[in-house]
Amino acid sequence: MSSALAYAADPAATVPVPSYLQEFYWWAYVHPWAVRTFERGWLVDLILFGNYERLRDSALAEIPASGRTLQIACVYGDLTVRLSEHLAENGALDVVDVMPIQLQNLARKLPRDSKTRLIHRDSTALGIADATYDQALIFFLLHEQPLPVRRRTLAEAIRVVKPGGKIIVLDYHRPNRRHPLRRPMRALLRRLEPFALDLWQSELTEFLPAGIPLAAMRKHTYFGGLYQKVVLIR
Repeated sequence: MSSALAYAADPAATVPVPSYLQEFYWWAYVHPWAVRTFERGWLVDLILFGNYERLRDSALAEIPASGRTLQIACVYGDLTVRLSEHLAENGALDVVDVMPIQLQNLARKLPRDSKTRLIHRDSTALGIADATYDQALIFFLLHEQPLPVRRRTLAEAIRVVKPGGKIIVLDYHRPNRRHPLRRPMRALLRRLEPFALDLWQSELTEFLPAGIPLAAMRKHTYFGGLYQKVVLIR
C-alpha cells in the first residue's frame, strides 16, 4: 500500500478539506484522536444499534466479485477490508476520500497485498473519466453532507458508473412512527448530524440532479425503517 499512501499524502495532490467537514465533523473524521476513538468495531456496531454487519453485508451482496468498484469515502469498521477480500482476480476497488488521515487509516487496515487503490479526492469533484466503474458504493456518507454537496456527490457517482451499472447507497431513513428510537434519534441527529434529517424528510431520489438518466431503482429499509438501501441503475 505504499504507493497509495504516497499518493494520498502527495502535496501536489492536495484537496481542500470542505468547510462543513471542519465545522461539524472535526470530532469524527478530521482530528487524529477521532480516528483512534471511532476505529473500533464494537463502537461502529453500537452507533448503528447492532446493525453494522447486516448493513455491511447488504452492501456487499450488491457488488459482484468481478468488475471495477468505486467506494466513495472511507468508513470506520471492516467494510472495505471485506469488500477487497470479496473481489475476484479480475476485480478492482478504488476508494476516494477528501481526508488523507482517513486514507492512511484505511491503508493500515488493508492487507499488504491488497489491490485496493486509495485516491485523495473530493466526492463532488472526482476527476475520474465518465463511465469508468461497474458500480459505486456510498455507505453512510450522504447524511453528513449539506444539500448542494449531497447533490454533487450523487451526480458524480452516477457520472462515473457505466450504463447498466449500480450506484449503491446505504444511509439513514425515517423510522416507522411507532419505532422506540424515533424521538431520541431525531434529537441526537439534530444535535450531532445537522444535515441527516434531510433523509427523514425526503426520498433519496429527490437529491438527484434533474435530467439524470436512470433505468431502475429499488429500495429496502432495515431496523424499523431507520436505515435504507437504495440501488440506482444507470
